[in-house]
Amino acid sequence: MTGIRTRLCDRLGLQHPIFGFSHSIEVTAALAQAGCYPIYGAAWDMPDAIAKKTALIRDLVGDRPFGVNLLLPASVGNETDRTAVEARLPAAHKAFVEGLRKKYNVPPATQTTLFSSQIRSQQLFAEQIDAALASSANAFASAIGTSADTIARAKRAGKLTISLVGSPKHARSVKAAGVDIVVAQGHDAAGHTGPIGTFSLVPQVVDIAGDTPVLAAGGVGHGRQVAAALALGAEGVWLGTAWLTSTEHKLDERLLRKVLAAKAEDTVISRSHSGKTCRLIKTAWSEEWEAPGAPEPLPMPYQQVLTGELLAAINEHGIEPLMYTFAGQGVSYFSEQCTVAEIVDRLMREANTTVAALLGQRATA
Repeated sequence: MTGIRTRLCDRLGLQHPIFGFSHSIEVTAALAQAGCYPIYGAAWDMPDAIAKKTALIRDLVGDRPFGVNLLLPASVGNETDRTAVEARLPAAHKAFVEGLRKKYNVPPATQTTLFSSQIRSQQLFAEQIDAALASSANAFASAIGTSADTIARAKRAGKLTISLVGSPKHARSVKAAGVDIVVAQGHDAAGHTGPIGTFSLVPQVVDIAGDTPVLAAGGVGHGRQVAAALALGAEGVWLGTAWLTSTEHKLDERLLRKVLAAKAEDTVISRSHSGKTCRLIKTAWSEEWEAPGAPEPLPMPYQQVLTGELLAAINEHGIEPLMYTFAGQGVSYFSEQCTVAEIVDRLMREANTTVAALLGQRATA
């Protein structure tokens, strides 16, 4: 499916103005093959894993471009001793987590994850950045805080730089730092997100960005929204939830059923995942943390130190009521499993039809 192209498509050699974010290597490769710009989410990976996975992606995509995305919150400090941090966690919070383990009969985890074995720290971020910049990835993207020094360093490494922002204030900061592309991520989005809705945020960021291209993110699930993003001044869209139901993602069947059945109102903003506001599929996990008597989630990175082992066990053993995933409000548009190429084709077909209809209305006005 061809049709809509933007300045950014011509600049980057893309068939479609779609940037696709995923933690899946297979989805990343499929997006490249579908003519989009794939961004591999590496925030959950240790530095050595980033090196290995980006090498594998390069083998799969050939000379097509792809990027790596990291989460770099400036609010996270320098503590690296996870054991010492665990010892200082509030007793009431530990008791609550143990209560969940017993209530849902969760066996101990036998496999570790980043969050069950590490603590997010500036040292970990620095090592992840080193690995991303040393990789063959063409772009470096980051969210929840992108320092001017990091942007400058990525540009010196020859990377296209992309920053996700949730407010005009942050857009001004990354614009001043010289970032190549700004992603205006609205409240509708999956994962860590701010309070401003996508349609309110995008035009403000476009005005601030000037000649710097802007992508619209948050709740995009239909081609009408792709067309609307372009009408607001964006040069493309950034999608993540779209690929969860793709055949390439191979999402756990229990989670897949939840995502396929979910509507916009089945997502919830919760601090229970990381300590920061984060949009998730509503499950018993988020509901337990919202229940009367539940403690307030701890700030990042302490919430993930508190819950890391339990969540690793929940996912390893498939404790279905507590399993969740990030999902934006656009999840309503993904009620059947399709390939990445089929999803891209649908979005662009719908977008082209929308633009043609608008032009037809203008011609007859």
